[in-house]
Amino acid sequence: MTALLTPAVVIALAACTGADRPPASDAAGTLAAALAGLDLTDVPLATDTSADPQAHLLEVTEPLVEVAEAAGGEPAVTVAEVTEVAEDSDDAPPTAEVTLAWSWPLDGDRTWEYTTTTELVWAAPPEGSEGPGAWEAQWDTDLVVPGLGAGERIAVEEVPAGRGDVLDIDDEPLVTERDVWRVGIDKTRLENGELATQARRLGELIWREPDDYVARVEAAGDKAFVEAITVRQEDPGIDFSVQDARDIEGVNVVEDTMELGPTSTFALPLLGRSGEATAEIIEESDGAISKGDVVGLSGLQRHYDEQLRGTRGLAVNIVPSEGDAEDGEEPRELFRVEPTDGADVATTLDPDLQMLAESTLNGVAPASAIVAIRPSTGDVLAAASGPGSEGWSTATLGQYPPGSTFKVATALALLRNGTSPADSVRCPAELTVDGRTYSNVPGYPSSASGKVPFATAFAHSCNTAFIGSADAVSQADLATAGADLGLGSSTGFDQSPVFTGAVPEEATQTGHAEAAIGQGEVLASPLGMATVAASVAAGERVEPRIVRSVTGADGTEVDTAGEPTAEASEEASPEPGPAGDGLTEAEAADLLELMGGVVTDGSASVLADIEDVVGAKTGTAQYGDGSRQHVWMLAVADDLAVAVFVEDGEYGSTTAGPLMVEFLEGR
Repeated sequence: MTALLTPAVVIALAACTGADRPPASDAAGTLAAALAGLDLTDVPLATDTSADPQAHLLEVTEPLVEVAEAAGGEPAVTVAEVTEVAEDSDDAPPTAEVTLAWSWPLDGDRTWEYTTTTELVWAAPPEGSEGPGAWEAQWDTDLVVPGLGAGERIAVEEVPAGRGDVLDIDDEPLVTERDVWRVGIDKTRLENGELATQARRLGELIWREPDDYVARVEAAGDKAFVEAITVRQEDPGIDFSVQDARDIEGVNVVEDTMELGPTSTFALPLLGRSGEATAEIIEESDGAISKGDVVGLSGLQRHYDEQLRGTRGLAVNIVPSEGDAEDGEEPRELFRVEPTDGADVATTLDPDLQMLAESTLNGVAPASAIVAIRPSTGDVLAAASGPGSEGWSTATLGQYPPGSTFKVATALALLRNGTSPADSVRCPAELTVDGRTYSNVPGYPSSASGKVPFATAFAHSCNTAFIGSADAVSQADLATAGADLGLGSSTGFDQSPVFTGAVPEEATQTGHAEAAIGQGEVLASPLGMATVAASVAAGERVEPRIVRSVTGADGTEVDTAGEPTAEASEEASPEPGPAGDGLTEAEAADLLELMGGVVTDGSASVLADIEDVVGAKTGTAQYGDGSRQHVWMLAVADDLAVAVFVEDGEYGSTTAGPLMVEFLEGR
């Protein structure tokens, strides 16, 4: 940058001299307006070099203008003070000291304000000239920015904010900054003829099939580092050695950090990922996010990204001239806005239970889930989705007919209508409703058929008994019972994208029959059915929660109210039914007694030997052509309510049951 500038053509500011000359304040105002508009064309300037003031002004202010425009503003320059200096002699020209106040809107409501000074000197017209005189501003390098020297320039840099952590139920970090290795080919270390060979060696070490990586390396720029994989420094979870990668010529292993969970799979569909902002996210942020920023890309990290990422700061620096920089001179900071570190999002997840749930589902091929809730608090301790879910949060977003697990809600509606556990109901092998025939599951015990106590029909999950008894309650009664147990009532809790359940308030005759056994248009997620079990255990409707609080770096809780994310909007759920007066302790006690019979005498006898299990319910819901079924099991064990779900299985007792046993025994 050129520091000293050439004389500009002097343009008169007033057509008078002597006692009639215009006040210096008029010239100062003209100078301020010209500087604010970044146009010195009509301003008389006096300098003693050959450089161009206009070019210097634009060059110095370019980075400031760019940031101000991004913030939706423009610079403001006003006259703070004008002091006319008394003349020392008759030969000395009049002068005035001018202080200019600058204001740059750099980021939202954060403004850089400062002052600079200059001298105005009255220039009389040349002898013999009839032209007017004028006030000339003395131009120097620091007229625009204080302290700016010859050859120096301005740089505006973002100061990144520390990203908040996602915490577990004990406030220990789950997702936090962890050390990683970035492994890839550094093209500056190889000749062109070696690139494909070495890239193939690295690709074969990592994936066995390296063609895509070789193509990426060849297509990258001549000096590119082409990352192949990022691995954790602790417990990398890979089947090759990072040292083996280092030994390949041309490979560079770069030390870095990333926001990661305790393992590569830990609650991933729920917590989501973070990484470099995509072009779409940057565009939607209205300037809040820039290229290179780390943001939440999915899950809770995406939903709470605004709180987690905090607010970046700004620094305005004077960058020394090239020669001074070579001599070791460092940039000088003129202005700084400190960043505000992101808030911590405290979840209810128990790492041990979450990892147990994930390991229990590890060998399950179809989509699957295990959700565990603490009834006394509503805390979701585990919300695991199996590998068959392929990254989808089946646990919290799945929408499936709950099958016979919904009979807990149907039983509540019947209890409210006067049915007691000891009352007799009919359980025929088949029952026809409006031309459609319903039957019990194959192998249904004959000992629980015919005229049996309602408790027996519940324990063995007699479809025909529940369909036959459904005439005693309306579809609205079923919807209200479901809502009072938590189905649908918490949809959108934490302002997060979740689905608990939905029960239609109106139905046809066959639709009502199907709803009584948890099929047809009745939908629930594993989270929703775990909430049903938790409500029974708690003696009141439980409001589940995954996020306990969002706490800023200063320890104060952050307001998380706001519009749902796009992800939440995309997951729009059916309307839930209306809640009634609420689940009572007496109703819950009756339901828990019924669920206890499922363990001692019914379809969940596989849980009978597990300590502290006090109730359960199995469920099977046919889908497609009727030959396949979703399978469920609910269980209550002390202060724990659990739902197990498998998208495609045999029966709740035979597919979901063993998974429930493994989870409960592994606690």
